[in-house]
Amino acid sequence: MMKKITLGLIAIFAFSLTAVAQEINWVTLEQALELQKKEPKKIFMDVYTNWCGPCKMLDKNTFQNPDVATYVNEHYYAVKFNAEGNEEVTYKDQTFKNPNYDAAKANRRNSSHEFSRYLKVQAYPTMVFFDEEGGFISPITGYLKPQQLELYLKLFQSDKHKEMTSQEQFNEYFKSFTPTFKE
Repeated sequence: MMKKITLGLIAIFAFSLTAVAQEINWVTLEQALELQKKEPKKIFMDVYTNWCGPCKMLDKNTFQNPDVATYVNEHYYAVKFNAEGNEEVTYKDQTFKNPNYDAAKANRRNSSHEFSRYLKVQAYPTMVFFDEEGGFISPITGYLKPQQLELYLKLFQSDKHKEMTSQEQFNEYFKSFTPTFKE
């Protein structure tokens, strides 16, 4: 009996370690830019708001997916940015704030952060991709399931987007893409 309990506890412990290992390692933008200096990787930024339902679905259904978490952690520095938050952000020697932030509205619609306006984010969620030097690549707007996000993660990570000069080329990539992430 004791042996079964011990084995059960070991299995639970191993499962909890696996679950922790499969979470995305979120950092701040400043941390990601510093990390790039030591080990160049692209940056994947989740631009969200506290009141956004699809943002919460993205956290629960997509970012918790083990395939997504593993791929993002391996190939990107992941950043979460509250588009209506009060965080000060420095990017390309420019400091961005949210001067009209209202703490009383922290979980409701609030003032848009200067950095989200700089990135031209107009809807939530938006995922923004940056290159290995912190240069802006592209925003992708809307809730995406793991396999939908996989397409963009692999497109930008591989730099295939640089070869695409038309919507037709992207459409061809989209049609021929075979996802490997589990839903």
